[in-house]
Amino acid sequence: MVHALGEIHRTLKPNGIMIDMRPIEDNWAVEVKSDARVDVAGRLVDIPSGLADTAACFEALRDVEARGWFVQERAERFTFFYYWDTPSEMKAYIETEWDGYEKLEEEVYQRASSLWASANAEARVRVHRKMWLARWRKTN
Repeated sequence: MVHALGEIHRTLKPNGIMIDMRPIEDNWAVEVKSDARVDVAGRLVDIPSGLADTAACFEALRDVEARGWFVQERAERFTFFYYWDTPSEMKAYIETEWDGYEKLEEEVYQRASSLWASANAEARVRVHRKMWLARWRKTN
């Protein structure tokens, strides 16, 4: 990652801005949202490789900051929701797109399915995902 950040530093114009936006692994909540309420079905399980990637990103950015390549001007966490019409759509997406990062346990899937089936017709399933956003300025 430091090598990739070095290439960004090399190609970015003087005083240029680099935006760092990525998910923060944190056992994201699985919820069923209807017009009237939000019910938590459980949480996803962080996979060790996803946790390692998150830690490596933060470490690489600390490294390039220590080298004087970039200065962090601003950083914050924010929430991003992924929505699906059905629990089965959510399950399929997680199994294909988040493989190696997050796992949906069968118990949480069954609870989400049950909550969704008993909710009104407009209910949707969502994952309450935590995100990181930082602004970095090239220093030299």
